[in-house]
Amino acid sequence: MTTTEPTHWVKSSYSSNGGTCVEWAPSNVPATQLVPIRDSKNPSGPSLMVSTSAWAGLIALARTADV
Repeated sequence: MTTTEPTHWVKSSYSSNGGTCVEWAPSNVPATQLVPIRDSKNPSGPSLMVSTSAWAGLIALARTADV
């Protein structure tokens, strides 16, 4: 499968609080069925590609975590 570098990254709503920050590229999901994720503090660094089901599981876990 060929993937292209995401062109539009979306920051986590927690990125402005100084904590651990992530960005994801939702525009790539329809074409690849993969969710690109990267560290917003290192945008030129590597990105991680996860399946849509893995992404959904991560979001569900994050929503249940104590903040």
